[in-house]
Amino acid sequence: MRSDDRVSLPTDEQIRALHERFAPTADAFDLVYTHCQIIWAVAEQLLGEYPVPLDADLVRVGSLLHDIGVYRLYDAAGQLDHGKYVRHGILGHTMLRELGFPEVVSRFCSHHTGVGLTREDVLQQGLPLPARDYTADTGEEQLVMYADKFHSKTTPPTFLTANSYAASVRRFGDDKVDRFAAMIKRFGEPDLPSLSRRYQHPLV
Repeated sequence: MRSDDRVSLPTDEQIRALHERFAPTADAFDLVYTHCQIIWAVAEQLLGEYPVPLDADLVRVGSLLHDIGVYRLYDAAGQLDHGKYVRHGILGHTMLRELGFPEVVSRFCSHHTGVGLTREDVLQQGLPLPARDYTADTGEEQLVMYADKFHSKTTPPTFLTANSYAASVRRFGDDKVDRFAAMIKRFGEPDLPSLSRRYQHPLV
């Protein structure tokens, strides 16, 4: 879907204002918003690698909003509920729909986790999610999901090489590693050293 067909997309300034509105603390804003900016920087590097042209504006918006649901997982003391973290996608999806965003934008929140959660994943892993598929279907969704694998909001935040992410996702099954390998083939690998220097986050 092209951004100029039916959907009016928010500007960077409007997206930043949403992050500021929902972030419970300055630290939470810095962690989540910076991560979203980084995912856009990664995705922007890779835009030209997809077999068909992608909507760069939609990828930008999806990157900058994909983790906004994380703010709903902070408690009154400013502590993040890591135990329910897998819910941040559907929480973000609901937030954006309540704000009037179209489905094509809201889906970036609920369809970027891992290399795509299936209904079988939800049931087999006992995840606290409605039992349905949360896979990236469009090229834009696939690119945002893929770019997201190269940066983690750990303490401290880190960039992950393709090998590092593949090793971490192997615990969920070889099929996940294969799916990630297919994404590497489709999109290529980003220039992480330059981003690591730019944001002063280590590369592991």
